[in-house]
Amino acid sequence: MARIKRGVTSHAKHKKVLKAVKGQWGRRKNTIRAAKQAMEKALQYAYRDRRTKKREFRSLWIQRINAGVRSEGITYSKFINGLNKSGIKLDRKILADLAYNNPEAFKTIVKKVQSSLN
Repeated sequence: MARIKRGVTSHAKHKKVLKAVKGQWGRRKNTIRAAKQAMEKALQYAYRDRRTKKREFRSLWIQRINAGVRSEGITYSKFINGLNKSGIKLDRKILADLAYNNPEAFKTIVKKVQSSLN
């Protein structure tokens, strides 16, 4: 029975790893051992940061809403409470977008919320 050599599969695996680390710095992009480690670490960071991204965006939305409502003389927590009381069903992403890109529309929402709080 013929002996099977693994050169083709090894080469294919190495190509796959080197393609994944293309653009990295130093030996990490062209030495297979360093490249494998770099790729594993990059995948760990990607996995972790897919979850972290959600937290960071929510935090950004809250900051933008807070800045928008403070210019109208109300705090963020009172604004969110008033939103729930007034029955306005807008999430933080939409509210932050309104506060950032369309301040006039956001002001009308804040006025409605203030009237429902009083």
